[in-house]
Amino acid sequence: MKSKKRLLRESRLYLILDKKTLGRRSLPAVTGKLKNSGFGVLQLRDKASSKIKVLKEAFLLSRLLAKSKTLFIINDHPDIAAICGADGVHLGQSDYSIRMARRMLGNNMIIGVSCHSFKQALQAQKNGADYIGIGPVFSTPTKPEYKPIGLKELGKLRGRIRIPYFAIGNINKSNLESLLAIGAKRAAFCRAILKSKNPARETKELKELINK
Repeated sequence: MKSKKRLLRESRLYLILDKKTLGRRSLPAVTGKLKNSGFGVLQLRDKASSKIKVLKEAFLLSRLLAKSKTLFIINDHPDIAAICGADGVHLGQSDYSIRMARRMLGNNMIIGVSCHSFKQALQAQKNGADYIGIGPVFSTPTKPEYKPIGLKELGKLRGRIRIPYFAIGNINKSNLESLLAIGAKRAAFCRAILKSKNPARETKELKELINK
């Protein structure tokens, strides 16, 4: 049985399996290739499909990741996370509250929250989030509606946010070291991996950078 909270604390790399970014590629095939590549957390994010289709996808990925040391997180839907046997849920600022999600999932499941400022990060920590996704640090086509928070805002979390936090938002090899320089220890990736011609090699190089 996975020790969810311990694995979360040990995780440095987080992969967002965004269906739109994947395009026509097979979600289970991509997950199978990357599940042991170095990511501590994989999140299923499918904003376009019906809820029943997301549930079917979630069951497939849950089975693929069940015996791995990779945490499986569902974006937006605590009920799907509970039904499919995922390790937790990731919530946006306008989704279920942490309190509501906790009542649905219990204390053993992981609840992550998207935050777009230091103030939101403090509130999420106070409300009982297990981890935070903070960003977008840089401008990203995945979240074009959000203004980048920049390195200065990200740097405010150092020493004041005690739970794990993952910097997110168009992070890649060219800018990862700038995050590490201001105290960030964890990062989430999407396009850098899913758009790469060699995702496994890209992951290896990112892992080497973040563990250096």
